[in-house]
Amino acid sequence: MLQLGKIRRALCTLAVLVSGCASVAHASATLLLEEPYGKLGFFTATGHAAVYLSGVCAETPLRLRTCAPGELGAVISRYDGVGGYDWVAIPLIPYLYAVENAADIPLFVDPKTVAFLRDHYRREHLEMVAPDRDDGSTPGGNWYELLGSAYDRTAYGFDIETTPEQDRAFIEDYNSRSNESHFHITYRNCADFAKDVINFYYPKALHRSVIADIGITTPKQMAKMLIKFSRRHPELQFSRSVIPQVPGSTARSQPVHGVVESFLKSKKYIVPSAIASPIFAGCVMAVYVGTGAGRLDPAKDALVYNAQRDLEPPIGPEDRRSYQLELSHLTAEPALETNTARAEKWRRLLRNASPDLDAEGRPVLRIRLGDEVVRVGLSANNILTGDAPEPLTQELLAARLRSELHKGNPPKASESDVTRDWHLLQKAMNRSDGEVAAQSRRPQQASFSRPLRGGNLQ
Repeated sequence: MLQLGKIRRALCTLAVLVSGCASVAHASATLLLEEPYGKLGFFTATGHAAVYLSGVCAETPLRLRTCAPGELGAVISRYDGVGGYDWVAIPLIPYLYAVENAADIPLFVDPKTVAFLRDHYRREHLEMVAPDRDDGSTPGGNWYELLGSAYDRTAYGFDIETTPEQDRAFIEDYNSRSNESHFHITYRNCADFAKDVINFYYPKALHRSVIADIGITTPKQMAKMLIKFSRRHPELQFSRSVIPQVPGSTARSQPVHGVVESFLKSKKYIVPSAIASPIFAGCVMAVYVGTGAGRLDPAKDALVYNAQRDLEPPIGPEDRRSYQLELSHLTAEPALETNTARAEKWRRLLRNASPDLDAEGRPVLRIRLGDEVVRVGLSANNILTGDAPEPLTQELLAARLRSELHKGNPPKASESDVTRDWHLLQKAMNRSDGEVAAQSRRPQQASFSRPLRGGNLQ
């Protein structure tokens, strides 16, 4: 406990120092290593790569500019099948959560809510790269990858210090280039683009692995190279963070691998190969061991990102177990009810639900209960102000807490995240009409002391 107290005091001191020095803070470039999900995660586990630049903002999705004071920068990446463009730049919060304000980030999502929030933001801001169809409906294509990344997968940030002069040179250079897609999965993919961006700031910092990834540039290899580069240049501030996947009924993402590592750890590939040619399988194992392809744990030493607070360490195992026990008592969960059974209850409930926005533009779910339709607020700002029955609100908050407290890698929450959600659950279980009214009037302010470095994602 004494050691924990020292760590907390040190973090508080760091937060004060960072906040006080925000006006002179250096810019940063953050390599985002994003886990695979869905069908792509089944066939290949290499994931996605993007770069967050804290000093570079998106004047439009296709044109860059220097950020004004208080702006959070943009995420820039290469995509296949997005308007025929080579790269697109999206502001940080929309890229991660498909909303404009951090205060509106949902606590819990289902696939319909994710699709609704993405399409709403697209119609407001991205018609130039993903226009409506002739009949006004949502277009096809991969434009959805531009928004709400944290709903689909966990991501890891590897942040290195840059300068405003480097940012200005980058903006001038990339604005003057032809932005026409020539995407190719093996030699002009998202990781190649991330490599080129980081190498623009620090030439020859990143390179592909001819052996471990058979010459294909992969996100995990880029993260390994950036870590090595930072060790050779300790004068440049470097840090690591994890952006947890938002809790919900969407499928969870999978661990990210390199090419050889992905082949070796996938039974659908390695088992038939070992049967057909044990020598070939042995060679794959030798490459894996010899190159250290699987040694990088992207979650190691990573602080947890939340858009409304400073970076913090993950919640400790003892605190996590204590909260789990208290949650079981507080919600009187049946001892034999499994996570699968609870998930099935939510699926049945959400099957006929429809996402919407409240009068303030915050996300809600409209759920039919018998002959009545009720609204359940989805953000911390409106979850206690809807007209849904209290058990429904309580179950949503309990479901979020169960997800945050679930054991295993990657980290899913910090102690302050769990404490906030715990207090929301307690209010939902004990609130009065007066408390609800006070909650609806109370202003909620996002805290951005320093984008992706010492303030948000490092």
